[in-house]
Amino acid sequence: MPSPASETVRVGGIPVGGGAPLVVLAGPCVIESRDSALRHADALAALARARGLPLVFKSSFDKANRTSVSSFRGPGRDEGLAILAAVRDATGLPIVTDVHEKEDVAAVAEVADLLQTPAFLCRQTDFVTAVARGGKPINLKKGQFLSPWEMVHVVSKAVATGNRDVLVTERGASFGYQNLVSDMRSLVVLAETGCPVVFDATHSVQLPGGAGSASGGQREFVPALARAAAAVGIDALFLEVHEDPDRALSDAATSWPLARFGELVDSVRAVDEALRATTGRREGA
Repeated sequence: MPSPASETVRVGGIPVGGGAPLVVLAGPCVIESRDSALRHADALAALARARGLPLVFKSSFDKANRTSVSSFRGPGRDEGLAILAAVRDATGLPIVTDVHEKEDVAAVAEVADLLQTPAFLCRQTDFVTAVARGGKPINLKKGQFLSPWEMVHVVSKAVATGNRDVLVTERGASFGYQNLVSDMRSLVVLAETGCPVVFDATHSVQLPGGAGSASGGQREFVPALARAAAAVGIDALFLEVHEDPDRALSDAATSWPLARFGELVDSVRAVDEALRATTGRREGA
């Protein structure tokens, strides 16, 4: 279960870590339109309320790391942030979104409750420290090319700014070309940073560049990996969901069906609660 030794980070009033209940970060990979974002957020908010589930809405206004130059990137910063603000106001859900440029930190921090650094940028010192200085909690995604032990240095860069509200996310490690593998030992190692640990179950089944001009994926493995992570012990679960995944404009191969969100979350929470009941702490912590 989540380690009580980890720092508790509050994301829009929701406690993450320090023994708090499992939190879910969920939403479409990219903002496809205002109506789409509001529709997904309304559905997720209703599912969360019915379960007493702490949920943070996730969607990106710009996907700057798409495989192809012709891939859909999103509505852009200004329009995208306006849509995320509308989601927050309409649903009451806290917001997490990616920051890709140092120059965007201040604008994103005005809307988002949690600022997320893309995995590919985790080694960019000036970028990480700029996001950490944004005045909001941050979620540091571990790069696919990085060992979990190296994340202590990324966390140190962020904390050196005076911001201790830091989450760390595991999203798979490169395993040869166009493949990722999830090493569950990584979750134990990341917990040693003292930060709440997030497991990204949908990006972890990605096949980078595996579809030629886009990334492929193996969506069928999302439930197994999510439950396995809960069995090791995590503070939050990250899921990209979509009402029609095969038609999603980003990460179509890995997004989880919105219609099956409830059953997946219920199964993961059952594992999480069983671990809490039997150990009272995170494995290895």
